[in-house]
Amino acid sequence: MQLSRREVLRLGLGAAATGLLAGCALDTTGAPGSRGSDGLVFYSTQLATTEEAEAVRRQILAGFPREVQFAGDSSATKMFDRVRADARAGSSSIALLGALHGEFATLAKEGLLRDMTDVVEQLGDRGFTRQYLDLARIDGRYAFVPWISASYIMAARREALQFLPAGADLQALTYTQLLDWTRAIQLATGSPRFGLPAGENGLLKRFLQGYAYPSFTGGVNTTFASADAAAMWEWLRAIWGTANPQSVTYGFMQEPLLSGEVWVAWDHAVRLVDALQTRPDDIVSFPAPTGPRGLGYLPVLGGLSIPKAVADPQPSIELIRHLTDPARVSTTLRTVAWFPPQDLAAIPGGLPPGVGQEAETLQRMVGTPGAVASSLAVGLGGQSGTYDKVFTDAFRSIVLDGGDVRGVLATQAAALQGVLDSAQAACWAPDPVGEGVCRVG
Repeated sequence: MQLSRREVLRLGLGAAATGLLAGCALDTTGAPGSRGSDGLVFYSTQLATTEEAEAVRRQILAGFPREVQFAGDSSATKMFDRVRADARAGSSSIALLGALHGEFATLAKEGLLRDMTDVVEQLGDRGFTRQYLDLARIDGRYAFVPWISASYIMAARREALQFLPAGADLQALTYTQLLDWTRAIQLATGSPRFGLPAGENGLLKRFLQGYAYPSFTGGVNTTFASADAAAMWEWLRAIWGTANPQSVTYGFMQEPLLSGEVWVAWDHAVRLVDALQTRPDDIVSFPAPTGPRGLGYLPVLGGLSIPKAVADPQPSIELIRHLTDPARVSTTLRTVAWFPPQDLAAIPGGLPPGVGQEAETLQRMVGTPGAVASSLAVGLGGQSGTYDKVFTDAFRSIVLDGGDVRGVLATQAAALQGVLDSAQAACWAPDPVGEGVCRVG
């Protein structure tokens, strides 16, 4: 069940959290406007639902001395087309862009963004997390300024903690320890109480692409059918034996955690926050596990950048300073439930209990030495759904139907290469980034 807007507001998460809960990818609410006679156009693929856009206009932009027209549209394709058209015209109708780091990568590689290095250096007092600054660098220079962040984490009911393996640290688990833990819970309770969001609206595909594959293989596409990948699938098949059978129906893990159907779960932070807000003393969050190749994770980083065609970037830079001011960052977190990509100590006023716990977990995860950061798929165009289907089909064949791991991976590797060939997509992190079509390994 999705939280109502009233419930989200009651929990102090802001009206716009419902957009994130609905899919962790925001829906469009209308076509952006053009430049006003006096206003700056702030065009964003993020915070684009009606409620989020209102929060931006009424609260996040409050106090900025210039008129700003916030234009929210979640379609990256529309953003690309508009920036390209402005570049051809030699004048930008957009003063500032808000987008995900993978979206900025496309524009940066086409030379359509201003070098933001000087702006990042001017904002050295903002306390941006080093890992997020690294993600903001594309081809050796800063393509954007970090703005908002999210990711996927784990959560558990406190009664599960007594069954942790001897010597295990909840904040630094390995995948082997996670399996041992869920087996111990099942043995003690007589019920499988691990959970993954493997339902139609769940984000299991992101677990595979951003967590399991990078942690076990160090890559995704280039290691898809490797021996390390086969070991990962064997691990997943084993832990699925400790999962609540209803996991195939779960879209959001917060509800089975609250009900007690599940004691240990992985999901997007926003899809767990209701459980942590409702029962902060009974449910805890912690980082994803570490595998043989490190702690693989999928940061969702939104940033701010200026189109290269902007004639006078100074007003845009002033708007960036406003949006990254600690007081404004606090407002952003409270109204739209995105986390700050910077030191939490710099955020005034403290955080609601559940949100604060998740924010600390996210920062602990991205700060783990040797963490393997992945990007959302880049350059797939209309093939994104087909790409995701390769992973969910492999899961169904191997884990649910008990198929031969090597045989299934060989079949799906051919399908995956077909997707990449069709899209003419180069590799993206954590695979080695290079020229030409990414080759499946």
